[in-house]
Amino acid sequence: MSESTLSLAIGLRGAGRHPAAWRDPEARPDALLRASYWRDAISAAERAGADLVTLDDGFEPRPLLPGESSAAAPQVRTDLVNGRLDTVLIAARIAPLTTRIGLLPTVTVTHTEPFHTSKAIATLDYVSGGRAGVVLAVDDRPENVGLFGRRDVEVASDRAALHREAAEYAEVIGRLWDSWEDDAEIRDVATGRFIDRDRSHYIDFEGEFFSVRGPSITPRPPQGQPLIATTVSAGDQASLELLGGSADIGFFTSPDDRATLDTVLAASDSNRREDLRLYDDLIVYLDDPQASAAGRRAQYDDWLGTHFDDGTQEFVGTAAGLADLIEERAGAAQGVRLHPAAIGHDLRLIADDLAPELRRRGLLLAPEAKPPGAHTLRETLGLRHPINRYSRTTVSGGVR
Repeated sequence: MSESTLSLAIGLRGAGRHPAAWRDPEARPDALLRASYWRDAISAAERAGADLVTLDDGFEPRPLLPGESSAAAPQVRTDLVNGRLDTVLIAARIAPLTTRIGLLPTVTVTHTEPFHTSKAIATLDYVSGGRAGVVLAVDDRPENVGLFGRRDVEVASDRAALHREAAEYAEVIGRLWDSWEDDAEIRDVATGRFIDRDRSHYIDFEGEFFSVRGPSITPRPPQGQPLIATTVSAGDQASLELLGGSADIGFFTSPDDRATLDTVLAASDSNRREDLRLYDDLIVYLDDPQASAAGRRAQYDDWLGTHFDDGTQEFVGTAAGLADLIEERAGAAQGVRLHPAAIGHDLRLIADDLAPELRRRGLLLAPEAKPPGAHTLRETLGLRHPINRYSRTTVSGGVR
């Protein structure tokens, strides 16, 4: 990734980031639960030249509105899309149909097991040829505790504890990915040896929240360590600390928090800064002229019955105007993650209008101009293949 270009990410959620997007004339509400819908959306993101796509997920039948309780949501709003597919499975289904784009489904760590997530994302890395990652999210809604029956409400409402748990979760899945060395599989038919048992390791992790012996049942992924991402909500110190200590990629709903991240890193391991890839989040409503975009946004709010604001920055206007904004911010972060307000409409304009304009300005590489030999997501983002923490150094005689 050149210093003069940015990394483009696309965030996908249902029919779009705006809850009423399913009523847009270009939406496909009848296709939301079909693989073809997600194939088309992710292919459009790849055509735009995006380095990666994130897939939103959660434990509610639909994303909650700001201030809404998940206990009441399904009953109160029957005029919004209800029903989700599992994004890890979506990513695995679509991965063979793509060639360059990184695939990062969301996993809510609060009520899931790290062992299952580690093998699922390792599998996705194999299926995609080294283009997998995962967005780790926490769930502090007490009403969701009843979906699983594994913990009490008080613990599940403590955000600081939930983020400590998420950091431990990231540590466990990283160790499980390393529990097989890269060359643990011998596959020697002549000698009848498929695996070198000395290169598969117990992780013997004991922490505040997890006790995991390992090893994984899935060999080390092609990237060694698929990329871990997290979203930093405006002013949320706990999510900043999770990013600073455990993640490779950070998405910022407010760019002001990037300065706070430097303070967090300085208090821990400042050397991590060069290995982080940071993206500013923007919800985009694109049209030409700008008044059409504003009118469309107003129509969505009218359908919703209230002004939609989930705390993420928005852009309402033309593709050229969005290119101006991105150019002004170039260099402050490595990239931008664009959330189409309505996938059918706005993602099309990102691919057809915005991406060519960014390329014309030298801000975005064409897909065919990506770094030579960059086949994995790590290589695309300029991140090294990590050393396995369990590998033993070679000693005399070649014994490991």
